[in-house]
Amino acid sequence: FGLFLGWDNGNDTWLMSEKLRKIVRNVDYQQNGKSVYQSVSFLGYVGLLTAVKPDTFTVTVNERFNKEGGFIGIYRWLIGDRNEKWMGFLTRDIMDQAGSYSEAKDMLMNDKLLAPAYYILAGNSSGEGVIITRSLDTTLDVKELNPKNGTFYLLQTNYDPWDAPPFYDDRRTPGNICMKQWGQKNAGLKSLFNVLSTKAKPEQVDGVHYSDERERWCQILDTRL
Repeated sequence: FGLFLGWDNGNDTWLMSEKLRKIVRNVDYQQNGKSVYQSVSFLGYVGLLTAVKPDTFTVTVNERFNKEGGFIGIYRWLIGDRNEKWMGFLTRDIMDQAGSYSEAKDMLMNDKLLAPAYYILAGNSSGEGVIITRSLDTTLDVKELNPKNGTFYLLQTNYDPWDAPPFYDDRRTPGNICMKQWGQKNAGLKSLFNVLSTKAKPEQVDGVHYSDERERWCQILDTRL
């Protein structure tokens, strides 16, 4: 919702992005003195939006715009229906409870939510990668990696994959072009960061507060502000 809070004409950035940028931190979650998982988060936020469980899986959540949005889930919650989960709390439950990629995928697909969302999940084995499009009550779409058939990457912005993105915010097309130009053999931290930092048009700025790169092979969490 940061786009409703103003635009900085001097920097060509969302005002909310600039405020949040100052409180982004990498956080290491430990149990009995040992690291269990790491996340990129905002100071004071108790949920998780992006996290890595080393050698197991990584997950991140994207906002999804929908007419049956979070206001319906919040209304249900306020009148006493506590079966749904806040999307950042579900992500944290997954990091705490899921011991494998398949367990995390099952929770993301089946647990009820207070708001629609896109969940991007990646595992530690070839072909373990999925984008899950969620409504409040069900999974609407699942897109999975299939490197043997040429699907070596998955790309998600803030629009349903079965719909064309709006002309004023088409990050999908340039993202796909960049990924195809790099190719599977050149996929890595450098190429992913170049794709994430590429602007679709000179006047178009992505409203992302940070870009995180999660290298599947070595499980690195690298945050660029």
